[in-house]
This record gives sequence, C-alpha cells and structure tokens, in this order.
Amino acid sequence: MELLDAHLIPAVDGVAFGLLLFVVAAGLSLAFGTAGVLNLSHGTLYAIGAYTGAELSDGTWGGLALGLAAGSAAACVAGAGLSAATAPLARRGHLAQALLTFGLALIGGDLLIQFFGADELPVRVPEVLDSSVTLLGHRYPAYRLCFIVMAVLLAAFGTWVLTRTRMGAAVRAAADDPQMLAATGHSPRAVHTGVLAAAGALAGAAGVLGAPIIGPGPGTSENVLMLSLVVVVLGGLRSLWATFFAAVAVGEVQTLGVSVAPELAPYLLFAAMAAVLVLRSRFAEPAGAGAGHGSEAPGPDPVARLRGLLAGRAAAGPLPGRKRSPVWPARLPGRAAWWQAAPLLVLLGVLIALPALLDAYSISLAGSALALGLLAVSVTILTGYAGLPTLGQTAPFAVGAYATANLADAGWTVGPVQLVLSALAAAVFAAVVGPAVIRARGTTVLMITLAIGELTGAVVNQLKSVTGGADGLVGFPATQALWGGEGMLEESELYTYALVVAVVAVALTLLVLRSPAGKLLTGSRGAEARMRASGHPVGRYLLVAHIGAGALAGVGGSLMVTVQQYLSPADVGFEIAAFALLAVVIGGTTSVIGALLGAGLIVATRDWVAGSWPGHGPLLLGVLFVATVYVLPRGLAGLRGGSGGGPSSDAPRPPDQPPPAPTPSPAGKVSP
Repeated sequence: MELLDAHLIPAVDGVAFGLLLFVVAAGLSLAFGTAGVLNLSHGTLYAIGAYTGAELSDGTWGGLALGLAAGSAAACVAGAGLSAATAPLARRGHLAQALLTFGLALIGGDLLIQFFGADELPVRVPEVLDSSVTLLGHRYPAYRLCFIVMAVLLAAFGTWVLTRTRMGAAVRAAADDPQMLAATGHSPRAVHTGVLAAAGALAGAAGVLGAPIIGPGPGTSENVLMLSLVVVVLGGLRSLWATFFAAVAVGEVQTLGVSVAPELAPYLLFAAMAAVLVLRSRFAEPAGAGAGHGSEAPGPDPVARLRGLLAGRAAAGPLPGRKRSPVWPARLPGRAAWWQAAPLLVLLGVLIALPALLDAYSISLAGSALALGLLAVSVTILTGYAGLPTLGQTAPFAVGAYATANLADAGWTVGPVQLVLSALAAAVFAAVVGPAVIRARGTTVLMITLAIGELTGAVVNQLKSVTGGADGLVGFPATQALWGGEGMLEESELYTYALVVAVVAVALTLLVLRSPAGKLLTGSRGAEARMRASGHPVGRYLLVAHIGAGALAGVGGSLMVTVQQYLSPADVGFEIAAFALLAVVIGGTTSVIGALLGAGLIVATRDWVAGSWPGHGPLLLGVLFVATVYVLPRGLAGLRGGSGGGPSSDAPRPPDQPPPAPTPSPAGKVSP
C-alpha cells in the first residue's frame, strides 16, 4: 500500500498520457493498417490540432469547443490532402511513402512555426477543469481525469463503428479486398480518402485535447510520432482495444517507469518495439518465399516517359524531306566501360577543384557532405543491393563518430588509426544487431532499424561519460593525417583528408560490389528463393553485407568528427537517417555515385541555400524530399538507364521493384 501510495500520481499520469497516445495512434493505425500509408507526418497533424486549440483557448467552454472543432477540421483537411499526395505512390511501396510524408512533416513544421511562433504556447482550459480533485488522499488535476473518461469513450465508440456499422465494414473491406468492395458499388479510393481524413481528425482532436498535457512547441510532433509508432507496433493493426492497452503500457513506462526505474525507462519502449518486430518476423513466412524481397512495382517515371517519347520519335525516322543525320555507332570497343567511368571521373575532378573555387565555410560543408555521403553509400548497400531499407544506419555511424572523438580525447589522434578502430567498432555493433534485421523484409525492416537507431540515441543521451549526453563532445585534439604530422585545423586540410578517405572507401566499396561476392548479394536481392534452393546461405550473405555497411558508416562517422571538430546527438539522430535514405533515393537505390551526389545536394540545401533564407532550412529540405519522390522515382541513375530509366539487366533492382516475369523458352518450358 505504501508503494502504491508513493507512485499513485505517476501511475494515473501514465494512464492519461497513454490514452492521449492511444487517440493519436488510433489514427496512425487506421492510416497504415487500412489505407496502407506509412505516415511519418502524423505527428504534424497532432501539432496542427495542438497549435489551433492553444490559439483559440480562452478559458471558456466555448473556446474549448471552438478549438476542438477547428483543430479537428484543419487536421482532417490535411489528412484528405495527404490522401491525394500519396495516391500517385500507390504502387511504389512504403519507402516512397515514408520519404514523402517525412518531407511533408518538415514543410508543415516550418509553416506552423512561421504562423504560430517558435515558443511553446500556453493553453487555457475552462475554470472547472483547471483545478484539482482528491484522489485517494492525493490532489490530482481534474482535466486529466476528464481526458481519461473521454479517451475510454472514444475507444468504445471507435470499436463500435469499425465492427458494427456499414461504414466500418467498408473500411475493413477496403483493407482486405478492395476489388470486392468496388464490386458492391463502393469506391475504394473514396474509402481511402475518408480513412486518412478520419485519421487526421483523430490526430487533430488529440492535439487539441492533449495540448494541456503535451503542449505545442518545437519537437512535439517528433516525440508524439515516435511514441505513436511504438504503440502501433506493440498493439498491432487489427484491434483498437489492443492499441488501447499498448498505449496505456507505453504511457506507464514514460511516467511511472521514470520514477520506478529511471535507468531503464529510456530504453524500454524501443527495446520492446524491436523485440516484438523481431519475434513477428521469426514466426512469419520465411524470407525468400517469393522471388525477391520486393513485391511492389514503382509507378511511372515522368523523366523516363519523356525519354521514351523522344526515343519513339527517333525510331520513327526523319521527317519527310529531311536527311537522316549520322548517329554514333551502336557499339564501340570499351565505350560501355568509359560511359560507366565518366561520371565518377568528372565528379572526382570537381571535388579536387573545390578548394580553389569555394570559401572556407563552403569547403567545410563539402567535407561534411563527404561524411554524409559515406553514410548514404552504406544505406545504398543495404537498401539497393541487400533489399533491407533502413532508417537506423545512424546507429553504426554514431558508434564510429563517438569512437573517434573518444580516441582523440585519449591521445590517439592519427587519422588512419582512428578510421580503422572506428570501422571495427561499428562493424562489431552491426554484427551484434544484424541477426535482428536480416530476416525481416520491407516495412518491418524500416521499423526494426528505426528502433535500433532510437535505442542508440537513448544510449547517447544517457551515457554522458562517453558521449557527453545532450551537450555532446567538443574540445578534443585535432586529427593528424599521418604519423608524425601536425593536427589538421585549416578547412582545406580537413577537406583534402576527407576527400582521400572518401575516395578510398568508395573505391573499395565498388570493387566489392562488382566482385563475385557482390554478384551473390545481388542474386540474394533479386531471386532469394532460387538462391536458397540452390544451397546458398542467403542469411550469411546478408549478415556480411550488414557488417560491411556498418563498417562503412563507422568510417563516415569518424570522418564527420574530424571535419566538424565537435559532435552532438543531433548529428546522429533520426533526421540524419532520413537524410541518408533520401540521398540514396535521389541518386538511385543502386548507385554509389548517386548516393554521394544526393548527400551533397542535401547538405547544400540544408546549410548553404538555407543560409540565404534563415530559418527555413526544414522547408527547403521538405520540398527536396517531395520533389525527389515525385520527379525522380528511380533517382539520378535512372536518367542514364535504358528505356524506363531503371537499372541495367545485370544490376540489382530497387527494393520496391518486383523481379521480371518468367518467359517461355523455345521448348515450351518456363525460364527465368
């Protein structure tokens, strides 16, 4: 009884906080489980409601009702707009949806700050609720008790709508069998739009009602999104009541766990999320049951379509009255090899010339872009070649970065030593977490790697003796390029060092990817079932690829520390993981050089272009996300491909592209 008395208030707080997460997560679960949209902007929908409710709150019941109506309506409209935005990506898979919605979240967050300001807004509730009541001898806020009652009623009402009404039947049919729904005269597209609008309205209502609990301010949308993802993973997608109890459990960990086990609380949520995902992947259908990892085809490529039209015009012959102009011979000795090497040589020439063309600040940005580029190349290995789309590659990146910072602080300042030890530490980390990743596929991989990345972020914030916590690390000795040299302090020296390291790392990566080992990885990506049937240890190949990609990410982290001369948790957080994945999509999921170009474009947008428009860096990056997903579905590499802009026949397919259909052989048998 004494223990209950001591922790009663945190326990009730946990219920209130958990039920707030339930209202948000119910909308996220609807969007993902029913409409099939992985919405990483769901936290922004919550923020729309929270800001609107806070702005209209005046301490009266009328102000609360007006804020609830306006906030829910605004988020509902945004949800319907999200349906229109994601419609062209219906056949592109969840990776494109994740990048698009994350870009929309960046845009929405910037616009909210511009409209409402960067400070947290105060929220005024009716006087009756702005008081406390006695609860088992303790004083407790009346508003939170009222919110608990409303959330329980909402759970009961939502379950009744989904299970007992025609509307709920249509929603379930849209998720399970849209063709049957269309045959009954209902439009699956309309149901899809309605579901996303309803999900937005739920998030907006949660924002208005939850503003006194989680007030609108910087970081609110990201925090709400991450916790809601945990709730959805733990509760599943089929039952609102399972989501309800998962949300209460998450709320208790976030409040009661802090008072009972403060050392463990930061790790429990994402550890539980990763464990549930890993167990589900273990008991699900074994990987490789299909022909490849991917199951969905990409949508039409507007650039490829234009190129196809031009090619069709050329094939039709010259216009009447005109002579056909001579064309380049179809095949020349060595032309293919030169065509493949030309972009790399041009890029290398430009990178070498940069110090003579740019100022010191721009040169330092170029060095940071090279570090982010190595991280993006490691994501290319996993996403494009191994078929394991990742949102957690910043975990080995962080291991390499903090290893270098601590080595420098301990007096180990020689660059090659730092690189080797950082790569080794990151490889060991990747080997430890690899078995939890390599069996899963698709969205499950994204969620598992996201959980690993967030767990690593929790360790970074808690292990202050090694990482410096939220303050980061600064003031460690500068890196020496070679033994016996001086520490590098000038931007041009640091850039030259970063360029040499990046060139060596990329060259080794290309050698491996084009070696027999790389061909085996490509085969595992494109025809996993056949590889397994032939006796190949596909799991071992994927684990080796995961370890190698982790080592490369560790080199990128080491390089970032050397170039920046400081390290903070923001340098290895979720946002950087999303940027690395975007760089891969910009360049083309199987293009190493494209990943480097994508990283350079991101850094230039975030730090250089945004410098001329201060405070709008997230907006510009969000526009870059959206434009990339729509305009370059196959990345920059698709601009050099053949018809369709896809990879060549001997290149691995993007993670959302299915294997080619088998064709009949002359003997009438089916051949691959």
